[in-house]
Order: sequence, then C-alpha cells, then structure tokens
Amino acid sequence: MAAACSSSSSSRAWAAARLSYPPPALPSWRHVALPPSPSSALSSHGCRWPVAGAAAPALPLSIRGGLRPLPSALLAAGGARAGAAARTRTAAAAAASPPAADGGGKPEGANGIPRTLQLGAMILVWYLLNVYFNIYNKLVLKAVPFPYTITTFQFASGSFFITLMWLLNLHPRPRLSLKQYAKILPLALIHMLGNVFTNVSLGKVAVSFTHTIKAMEPFFSVLLSVLFLGETPSVLVLGSLVPIAGGVVLASVTEVSFNWIGFWSAMASNLTNQSRNVLSKKFLADKEDSLDDINLFSIMTVMAFLLSAPLMLSVEGIKFSPSYLQSAGVNVKELCVKAALAGTCFHFYQQVSYSLLARVSPVTHSVTNSLKRVVVIVSSVLFFRTPLSPINALGTSHLN
Repeated sequence: MAAACSSSSSSRAWAAARLSYPPPALPSWRHVALPPSPSSALSSHGCRWPVAGAAAPALPLSIRGGLRPLPSALLAAGGARAGAAARTRTAAAAAASPPAADGGGKPEGANGIPRTLQLGAMILVWYLLNVYFNIYNKLVLKAVPFPYTITTFQFASGSFFITLMWLLNLHPRPRLSLKQYAKILPLALIHMLGNVFTNVSLGKVAVSFTHTIKAMEPFFSVLLSVLFLGETPSVLVLGSLVPIAGGVVLASVTEVSFNWIGFWSAMASNLTNQSRNVLSKKFLADKEDSLDDINLFSIMTVMAFLLSAPLMLSVEGIKFSPSYLQSAGVNVKELCVKAALAGTCFHFYQQVSYSLLARVSPVTHSVTNSLKRVVVIVSSVLFFRTPLSPINALGTSHLN
C-alpha cells in the first residue's frame, strides 16, 4: 500500500512539475537529493501530501539520486558551452595526435614535403662543408705535401668530435660484439684508403681536375649496386651517365695540370668510396646489426684513424713537426688553423653524407655527389683562379 501511495504521489508531483515548469529545448540533467520541505506533510504510510497554500509541489523523497530536469536557461546554456568545449578538446586532441599509418606502416606524408625539405637542407650543408674542406685541404697540401699524414690528422679530428659526442651523451654509444667489429673493419679500411687516394690526387693535380675525375663515381655506384645489392638501373639512370663520361674525357684531354698519379688516385678513390657506400647500405639494411648511420660512421672513423696511423709512419714518418715546418719556411700557426678547419669540415661533411646515404639509394647518393662536384669545381676555379681552356670548360659543364 505504501508503494502504491508513493507511486501515485510521484505521478501527481511530476505532472504538476511539468505543468508549472515547461522544460527548455535542451534540458540539463543532474543528480539531486531534495531536503525535507515544510510545505509538505507526511502521511501515515510515509507519503508526502501537498499542504494547502504551498507554492509548488515537491518531489517525493523516495526518489533520491534520480534524474530531474532543471529548467534553467543558464544551466542549459552552460551545458551547450560544455558540449562545445568537449568537442573543441576532442578536435584538438585529434589534431595533436600523430597521423594515421597507411597500409605499409608509414605515416601519411612521410615521403612528402617535410622529407624533401630535410633532404634538401642536408644536401646544402653537405655541399658547403665540402667546398670549404677542399679549399683548406688544398692549401695545407701545398704547404706540406704529405697526404698520408694529413689523412691521419683528419681522421684524428673526426675521432675527437666522435669521442666528445659520446662523452656528452649527444648520441647513444653503441654496444657491439666482436663479430660486428669484424664486419665493420673492411668498411673502415676502404674508408681510409678512399680518403688517402683523394688526398694523393689533390696533392698532384688541381682541385677542379680531381673532382672532374671523381664525377665518374655514378659508374662505379651502378656497377657495384648491381653486383652487391642486385639493383637494376633504369634507362634514365644509364642515360644520365653518358654526358658525365663525355665531360670527364674532354676535361682530361685539355687539363693543364694533368698527372697520371693524380688521375689514377682519383679513379681509385671513386672505386673505394663507392664500395664503401654500397657495402654500408647493405650493412645498415641488415636487421641483425642494430646500428644507425651515425654510430656506423663514427666507428668507421675511429677504426680508420687506427689503421691510417701505422700507414703514415711507414710511408712518410713523423714529418708534420714544428721543427720541420719552420725549416721549410711554413707559418706554423696559420697552417695549424687551416688544418684544423679542414679536419672539422672533413668530419662533418662526411657525417652528413653518410646520414644522407642512409635515407636514399647508393645510385641517388652518387648522382647527388656528382652534382656536388660541379659546385666544388666552380668554387675552386674561382678561389684558386685555375686556368680553363674552352674545351675543358665544356667538358666540366657536361658533368651535371
């Protein structure tokens, strides 16, 4: 009976509330618990009956914690604003979240404009550092014609920056096994020989001619990519090699500073450097060797320094000393500054080049490297005022 009384009381109270307070268009609901009202009386069965003269009926206390519409315009507006704020937060969270991955597991736009801008910036830095390295390196080789000693000094400069990078935790230090060191050792040997051949060529002929010969690198890159990586070059890639070959032939025939030692050293540098690039690309693609491009190049540089030091001592001895330089009439302070700048540019341009190699194919890297030769050739010709015949200039212009 009490339940029936409560139900009847609730029905009449809700009907009166709906007649007295029409709900707004967007009602806001919340849990409420009403205190006892003086305008109601308790019956013998626990039901509250409206007292005469009450302003409005009260909800029965038996309905506690239920949902009650609050017909307030301010609350309705607040609810609308809260909904809009929630939608805004949801949209902001969706915008801040990473892009959805496509079927291949790569984020959308991974190969779009951001990646192109990153590669373009890396290529620009690579070109600038290489220009300054060749200028300062040629000045040092003119003063002290010891390519093995200078190569060792350049690897020592790189080892210094690498050690500093690891000590300051700018990049995580690698933890390799003896097997991995054994796999990197041939790369380090090839890396060391490639730079020795480059410095030998730069010491014998003009910078412009060395880089004219080194523009033949795409030929070696295509050949080695076919042999070691199984990549088949396209017709467009093969066609782009024809003007490069013609340009090298024309430039070599009319080169004033032509020297066979300089020529073959540059060709040997092409072979060793491209072998290093192709084998490094294969090493980085190996899932068993969890080593990034920065640490791979760093370990190669340190190992190349350890390999070049005995070679320097056996071929040239210790000739890069202050007493020898003073007897040869060389400004020691000026030479040390130029050698330090050359070593710094050498390390960082090689580091950028290696990082770029990790992001593109060896053939693309080689073609970009050939375009870099044109920039270096033009810069060195302007700086050293190297004489060029019309045929030589025509051959050089065909490199790009």
